[in-house]
Order: sequence, then C-alpha cells, then structure tokens
Amino acid sequence: MNQIELKALAKINLGLDVLGRRENGYHDVRMVMQSIYLCDGVRISKSGEPGIRLETNLGFLPTGDGNIAYKAARLLMDEFHIRDGVHIRLDKHIPVAAGLAGGSSNAAAVLFGMNRLFGLHLSQEELMKRGVKLGADVPYCIMRGTVLAEGIGEKLSVLPPMPKCTVLIAKPPISVSTKAVYEALDSKDITEHPDIDGIIEGLKKGSAREVAASMGNVLECVTIPMYPIIDRIKKEMTEHGAMGAMMSGSGPTVFGLFENRAAAKAAQKSIRDKALTKQVYVTNIHSVRRNQNGYRF
Repeated sequence: MNQIELKALAKINLGLDVLGRRENGYHDVRMVMQSIYLCDGVRISKSGEPGIRLETNLGFLPTGDGNIAYKAARLLMDEFHIRDGVHIRLDKHIPVAAGLAGGSSNAAAVLFGMNRLFGLHLSQEELMKRGVKLGADVPYCIMRGTVLAEGIGEKLSVLPPMPKCTVLIAKPPISVSTKAVYEALDSKDITEHPDIDGIIEGLKKGSAREVAASMGNVLECVTIPMYPIIDRIKKEMTEHGAMGAMMSGSGPTVFGLFENRAAAKAAQKSIRDKALTKQVYVTNIHSVRRNQNGYRF
C-alpha cells in the first residue's frame, strides 16, 4: 500500500457541561459527542522525498508544524523511525475554528492512515493514547460515534447510538476564542448545568426527541452574550421545526436536529435569505458499527 484516502468526520456536542478547572488550566468536562456526515478528505501517500509535505485547499491554513495533522504524522514518524517521506493532502469542507473538531479529526485520520500505510499494527486504544498528546478531542475523533467524554475529554465511554435524524449545521461569519470563552466561564458562578443524564436516558430509549429535549451547552451562557447571532440562528432553526438547536463546543457553530429533511432545508434557506451565514449545511447523524478491531474511516 502506497496511498490511503480517508474521511475525517466533524463532531457536534449533544451536551456539554464543565465541572471545574484544574490547576494546570485544563477543565473537567462531561460531554456527549456525536459524529456527523460533514467531512474533510485526507489523502496520505508515501513519498521518495524524506520528511512531511502537507498541502490543503485553504491557503490560510498552516502547512508545517502549526497544523495538527502535520504534528500527528511527525509523532508517529519519530516514534517508529519511519524513513520514508509522506505527502498529506487535506481537502477541507468542515468549517475552520468552528467547534466541530475539524483539525482534531484531520489528526485522527492521519494517525489511523499512517498506522495502516506503514503497518505499525497499533490498536485503536494505542492510537487514542497517542492522540491525546495532540489534543483532547483527538481520541474521540479516532473512536467516533455516540460517546460520553469525561476528564478533560479523554475518558471515553461508548453510548447507545443516536437515533437517525437530519442535522442542520450553521457557522456564522465570526471567530470565537475558546480560551476567552473558558476564561469568561471561570469568572462566573454556574447555576444551571445541562442534563447530560437526560441525554443518555433518551439514547437508551432510542428517542431523538428526548435527546433533543435534554440538550444543553453550559458555554452558551458566556458565548451568546458575546455573539448574539448564535441565539438568532438557534431561534431560526426552532421556528422551522427543529426538535432542538444548540451551539457546538465553544462555538460559533449552531446545529439543529430535525425529524425530516424538508424542514431542515426550509430552515437552511431562511438562514441564508436572512444573511445570518452562508456556511449552512444539511447532513445526517453518523453511526458506528463497532467490533473488536474498532471501525473504519
């Protein structure tokens, strides 16, 4: 095998709670993560030239050590003394810096792909242990599916799959600093926490409506006052029939869960017509068939 092509999937948070801040600056969280069919293309090829060459369709992204996918390749090449060069091509479709784990998913795909390409024979668990060195979301992006994330996001437990539904993704034309969001959260008393257990109960019952009714993101209490457009997009989705709408991660992306595609398409058109954002996509929940060998990208 000289080349491998993979799909790096985006994620949304069906629930996100912050339990506290550690002395090292990291936060203890409790989140329900879900992968969706919005993806980047990742192609990894062996190269006759030594080192790592990374290119992407977005000219503003770093192509060296400032790119987490590059760091993922470097991590395995250094550990396993890989002498061949690699060429990585990222075709980006997941909105950047959007709370959708696009970069982490790219890194996960590179770890998975290089494991296959160079016959490293690392298990999924072994890949995840290496992934957490790159970022807290990378182990989840290796696992994918419907997962409870605890600790700083690295303690993962598989949950019953999210029932099939249509997902609307809308990323407003703003940039949100994750660091600033968490600093703002640290400066206030949190009085209301998302019902993570309610989400898990809805998953056990196989009820998308119960999941949607329990969804919550504690970071909204600081991000929405900074960027009211997030709330405007949420309301636009619910007015068009979304079972639930919420900000993903630290934002600014908003997602809505819909029972039917027609309602999601109508909400998509309204969001575009009102110029709330151009980046708005209709997609679906991604389910994982798990076995002893993990899953396929």
